[in-house]
Amino acid sequence: MNQKPRFISHEPLRFEEKEIISRSKELLELAQKRRSIREFSDKDIPFEVIKNVIMTASSAPSGAHKQPWTFCVVRSSEIKRQIRAAAEKEEKESYEGRMSEQWLKDLEPFGTDWRKPFLETVPWIIVVFKRAFEYENGEKHQNYYVNESVGIACGMLINAIHNAGLATLTHTPSPMNFLTKILDRPDNERPYLLLPVGHPAQEIKVPDLKRKSFEEVVKVFD
Repeated sequence: MNQKPRFISHEPLRFEEKEIISRSKELLELAQKRRSIREFSDKDIPFEVIKNVIMTASSAPSGAHKQPWTFCVVRSSEIKRQIRAAAEKEEKESYEGRMSEQWLKDLEPFGTDWRKPFLETVPWIIVVFKRAFEYENGEKHQNYYVNESVGIACGMLINAIHNAGLATLTHTPSPMNFLTKILDRPDNERPYLLLPVGHPAQEIKVPDLKRKSFEEVVKVFD
């Protein structure tokens, strides 16, 4: 029998126009300072911070409110070592044979290669898994818009990490099935994204890149 929808009172944020503009500008200025970082300090981060940024991500909207994500938090030096070894194996094969010449050329401005020492340097790694379906009483139940939902959550997670004054990198060694084995995940979960989380190294340089302008990314229909 279908359940009758249950609704509760909600008090949304309400600001005057001047404050709306100010708050939107402040967030834009903060976001514009975000950069992907590949050199990290080993300085520790309180677990409370990791919990807060993950629960911020977990507040994301999702298809039918299924919340189809699992966040695996890794602090263990041994597990980080295993992840680095497996990731570098896949990355080495990609750089030396899987990637097209055009792909390698597009990566040249970043100065990257298959070596990923940051996977052991950072105090924390967050591995995001998407939940393709759920088990309920031994039966499979569908999740909806899984990729879209988990993608939104990951975007919120990256922003929350940056807002806390920390650095991260969207790392997607392909294939990523080794993460399922190392972290002993069930068969309804698929690795989606790996995020090293930490303070940037003391001396840090990033590629000289320019983000697209408003006119390049927006079409206004007034």
